[in-house]
Amino acid sequence: MKLKTGDKVVVIAGKEKGKEGTITKILKAENKIIIENINLVKKHQKSDGQNPGSIVDVEAPIHASNVMLVDPTNSKRTRIGYKFDKDGKKVRISKKTDKEIK
Repeated sequence: MKLKTGDKVVVIAGKEKGKEGTITKILKAENKIIIENINLVKKHQKSDGQNPGSIVDVEAPIHASNVMLVDPTNSKRTRIGYKFDKDGKKVRISKKTDKEIK
């Protein structure tokens, strides 16, 4: 998976299309990601001894193919590629601007 935790992404398909957010968690085995304040669902919490039961909003995972990385230099969505820098280290690059993504 080319996306990493902390990347800013935009949703390109589904009910949240067009919204931007930051990746908080990656579920690599399922090829899904969780984005901050995107794809919120209601979860019913059962009461325990101290806290009463309640309904809370939880971020549900989105398939990685439904998001694109936002290029940090020009704030447009872009695909991700790889290059080797002068030290021989493999780095991610933006296909649009051909600059390194940190």
